[in-house]
Amino acid sequence: MAHENFMYQTRDLKFAIKEWLDMAKLLSCDAYKDYYEIDDIDGFLDVSFKICRDVLCPANKDADEPGCKFVGGDTQAVITPDSFKNTYNTVCEAGLGPQFANRAEEGRMPLSWYAPILEMQSGASPAIVMFWCLTAGATTVIQNNAAEELKERFLPKMFSGEWGGTMCLTEPGAGSDVGAVTTKCYPTDTPGLYKIKGQKCFITSGDHDLAENIIHLVLAKTPDAKPGTAGINCLIVPKFWVNDDGSQGAWNDVTCTGIEHKMGLHGSSTSSLAFGENDNCYGWMIGDGPVDGRGKGMRQMFQMMNEERLNTGTFAQGCIGSAYYAALDYCKIRVQSPKWSDPKGPSVPIIQHEDVRRMLMFQKAIMEACRALLYSTYFYQDLSHDASDPAEREYYDGLATIQIPLCKAYVSDMAWISTDQAIQCLGGYGFIEEYAPASLARDCKIYSLWEGTNFMHAQDFTGRKSTMKNGEPMKQWIALIEDFIANKKDAQFADEFAMMEEAFATYKEIVAMVEGWRAENRHLIQLFGTRVLHAASMIVCGQLMLDQALLAAKKLAELGDDHYDANFYKSKMATARFYVLNVVPAVFGTIKAMKVGDTSAMDVPEEAFV
Repeated sequence: MAHENFMYQTRDLKFAIKEWLDMAKLLSCDAYKDYYEIDDIDGFLDVSFKICRDVLCPANKDADEPGCKFVGGDTQAVITPDSFKNTYNTVCEAGLGPQFANRAEEGRMPLSWYAPILEMQSGASPAIVMFWCLTAGATTVIQNNAAEELKERFLPKMFSGEWGGTMCLTEPGAGSDVGAVTTKCYPTDTPGLYKIKGQKCFITSGDHDLAENIIHLVLAKTPDAKPGTAGINCLIVPKFWVNDDGSQGAWNDVTCTGIEHKMGLHGSSTSSLAFGENDNCYGWMIGDGPVDGRGKGMRQMFQMMNEERLNTGTFAQGCIGSAYYAALDYCKIRVQSPKWSDPKGPSVPIIQHEDVRRMLMFQKAIMEACRALLYSTYFYQDLSHDASDPAEREYYDGLATIQIPLCKAYVSDMAWISTDQAIQCLGGYGFIEEYAPASLARDCKIYSLWEGTNFMHAQDFTGRKSTMKNGEPMKQWIALIEDFIANKKDAQFADEFAMMEEAFATYKEIVAMVEGWRAENRHLIQLFGTRVLHAASMIVCGQLMLDQALLAAKKLAELGDDHYDANFYKSKMATARFYVLNVVPAVFGTIKAMKVGDTSAMDVPEEAFV
């Protein structure tokens, strides 16, 4: 049984958006200055919270059991629980679904305002949120790359949620190795129109009954395509054909052949799709067609994938938050054993026991650190689009680009670990399905696998992200952290700044070692890549948490201990202390292991893995 009570708290969400991020800077941009003031975020978050509490979260029980059902048939192969229909319609009608993806619309909301909405939605039901998020990603590719006629034909009903959308990349023999795709697209006599044949698997929201049509973005190769990713094209392939006037036509020979039986996320229809089994499937090329066998599909699809990687971190964040709040609620009411310091005293709520406190504080620190990492990245992304100065846009684009692999990989890795700690807080009850952490653990594991398994993001971070534009964005990102540590020192946080100073010096050693390995010993970058990404994540999260703690200390001094918000600011300071003094020190273990340079994992004969 999945969780039915939505215990999420919005205070830290509002702190991050309204008090910590420089929202005055963002809202002064032309895209927002005539539409929004800072307090407007309250209305959006309050409405989102109520929908999550009253609609999404109650439907989450059905998402876990019975989940989506495969019934077969050409035109309607997947049936969702009845509660999904009202949930999907409510979210779309409230403007909290795929509408956010319309970045060409005047009065659009900043992406950094969408972040807490998406986090809450994922925390309320990790599965159901997928039905509009994949649509949003698909619209990004169409809006940025397709001809105007195709935009007009497909986008309005996708933005409204009347039609769904997917990304059809993975095949049985082509997962992370995207260049190995075998799906084919054959030109027809109509320019831009191609016949499609092939199979895809693991397609999120690949078939369902919540939308009238599903618009698939399909990666495919022409018969004369160059090998590898160079030959890939991206095509719009609707489940039901869309006529020139925008009306829905006949079935387009897109067949759902099954849905995966997954460890979790049972309410998300992860589908296998067959295109053109009856030789009657067609799709429109996005952008210009291939030239000399070279397509533009990978570049186009990566616009969606980068968006989805950041969103995947936010999905994971929702699970971290819901698991933490469920554990916190349990620990406040579960009475067991006297305090260690008072062995003959009465039994107390377990939140008063030391190790339970440690586990709760670990979860809270991970939740707030990952939130700071995510929200700062959305904020950088907003400024990269909306700042008036081109140089400023380029600077913030560099910062966002550096942090996206951290957001995806570190947050999703931490979701699994933090949810484990929530289960541990509940003791034996944590292993029982009536309690939320059990289903959240099963649900959140997928996030480290989606959008490229997390090692791919470690490769990306230590490779392309470190070296792009002669390494300038990476240098700027590191300089931002270095400047903070050097110039923001405060006596209240002397131990924390000392820890960050030492950890940051260690991280610079790590960076230098990776650079040294780049010419020789490249295999060592592979062996240590995940640990390097985690070290970078801990360093930036430590800096962001300490930045928040300084702000909280300032606010507390202004308001005084008697203010109703005093405990919130004290909590921010304590949580930052815990993260910096207990999580960040893992960086020191990484450098020690790197200096030894152990290669036993590679040296041992393959037959020795017994």
